[in-house]
Amino acid sequence: MRNTRSGLWWWVGGTVVSLAGAVLLARQSIDEQRALFETDARIVHRLLSQQVVQHDAILDTLALLQPGPESAGATPPEQRLPALYPHILSVQRRDRGTAWPEAALTDAEARSRKSRRAALAGLDLASGRYRLVLAAEPASYALTIDLKGMVPWSEWPMKPDTSPVQVRLEHEGQQFDLQAGDASALAAAGGSMFEFHKHLAAASQPFDVVARQRMGWSRLPWGLMLGWSAAVAGVLALLAQWQRQRTARRRAEELLRLGQVARLNTLGELAAGMAHELNQPLTAVLANTQAAQRLLADNPPELDTARQAMAQAAAQARRAADVVGRLRTAVERPKHQSGVEATDGVVDLAEALGRALHLLEPEYRRRGVTPTLQAPEAVLVTADPVAVDQIVHNLLMNALQAMEAVEPPQRALTLSVGTTGGDGELSVADRGPGIAPEALPRLFEPFFSTREGGLGLGLPLCETLAQGMGGSLSAANRPDGGAVFTLRLPRSKGAT
Repeated sequence: MRNTRSGLWWWVGGTVVSLAGAVLLARQSIDEQRALFETDARIVHRLLSQQVVQHDAILDTLALLQPGPESAGATPPEQRLPALYPHILSVQRRDRGTAWPEAALTDAEARSRKSRRAALAGLDLASGRYRLVLAAEPASYALTIDLKGMVPWSEWPMKPDTSPVQVRLEHEGQQFDLQAGDASALAAAGGSMFEFHKHLAAASQPFDVVARQRMGWSRLPWGLMLGWSAAVAGVLALLAQWQRQRTARRRAEELLRLGQVARLNTLGELAAGMAHELNQPLTAVLANTQAAQRLLADNPPELDTARQAMAQAAAQARRAADVVGRLRTAVERPKHQSGVEATDGVVDLAEALGRALHLLEPEYRRRGVTPTLQAPEAVLVTADPVAVDQIVHNLLMNALQAMEAVEPPQRALTLSVGTTGGDGELSVADRGPGIAPEALPRLFEPFFSTREGGLGLGLPLCETLAQGMGGSLSAANRPDGGAVFTLRLPRSKGAT
C-alpha cells in the first residue's frame, strides 16, 4: 500500500509538471505570436500613415504651385499626377467663379477652408475609394484615392493572401478591409484574440487602422508540448524504475535482517528445547549410575573395575549436562533483551503492520490477496520493535501460506489494531481452512507443526517473544471460516 501511494504521488507530480510545462510553452508561443502581431501592426500603421501624409503634401503642393493661364488645348499639369501616383485615380480642380459638380465637394471645400486643411468629401469606404478636398486660391483641388492602391504592398510586413491577420480602415461606422485575414478563425470562439487600434497620422484623413488576429487552438505548439510531455513521462518512468529498485533493495535488506534475527532466535529456541529434552535423560543416567556405584560397592573386590567404570560414567554424564547447560547459556536470549522491564521502546502497532505489509507486498500480490487494514487510531505499546516486527512478519506469512489451500477468489486477509483494557491488540485474520480442533491446543508447543516440512518453532518463538515483552499471543478459529491470531502487548504509559 505504501508503494502504491508512493507511485500515485509520482504520477500526480509528473502530471502536474507536464501540464505546467505545456502551459508555459503555450503561453510563450502566444506571447511570441502577440509580439509578432503587434510589430506587424505598427509597421502597417506607419506605412499607411506615410501614404495619407503624402496625400496632404500633394494637395499642399498643388495649392502652392497655382498654374498660370492655360494655353488652348493644353493638359492641366495636375492631370499628370495619376501617372505618377497610380492610387490617385483622378484630380479635380475648381477655379474661382466656378462650382463643383457635386454638393459633397462643395461642402468639403467649405470645411477645408474653415479648418485650413484638407477635408473628406462624401466618404463611402465600402466603394474602396475616398475623395480629399483642399480649399485654396485661386483654385481648389480634389483627389480621388484608391484604398487598395495606396497600400505599399512591396513593403507590407505580411502576405495578404495567406496571413491570418485582418487589417481594415474604419471611420464613423464605415469600414474597408485592406487584408481579409482568417475570417473563420475570427468568428470562432476560444483561443486568444490580438487587436490593434490606432488613428493614422493625418488629421485630414482620420481613419482608424484596426488589425485583428485570433490565435486558435490549432496554432498552439502541440508538437513541442507533446514532446515535453513525452520527455517528462520518460524521466518519470526512469525515476519510477529507480524507486522500484531502491524499494526492492530496501525490502531485501529488511527481510535479510529479519531473517538473521529469526534464525538467531530460532537457534536459541532450539537450544533451549534440546537442553530441556536432554536434561531429563542425563539426570536419569546420573542417578542410575550413582545407584549402580553404591550397589557395586557391596560386591567382591573384583568389582572395583566396574565401580571405577560407573564413576567414569557418572563423570561423563555430569560433563554432558554441563556442556548442554553451557550451550543453553550461550545461545539463550539475555533477559534484558526480552524482558519488558528493560525495554524502553514504543511501537505503533499500525506502523508495524505497515512495515510488514511493505516487506511482504510481493508475497501477497503473488497469491492474489489484498489485505484490509483496520486501524482507526494509533495504538502505542511498550515493546521491542524488532521483536514486534518478527512476530507480525511470522503471523502474516503463516496466514498467506494457510490460504494457499483455498481458491484465490476466497482468499482474504483482515488486519486490525485496537485496544482491550490496558493492552494494545493486533489481530491477523485469514480466510484459510482454519486450525484443526486437535491441533489448536498444541499450536504453541515447540517442534509441533501442521505444515509438512515445518520445524514447529515459529509460533512458539513468537509466543515466547510476546511473553518476554509482558504480552500474549493467542489463536482461534473464526466462526465464518479461517483463523485469527491475536497479539496483545501492554500499552505505552504515555498513551491515552
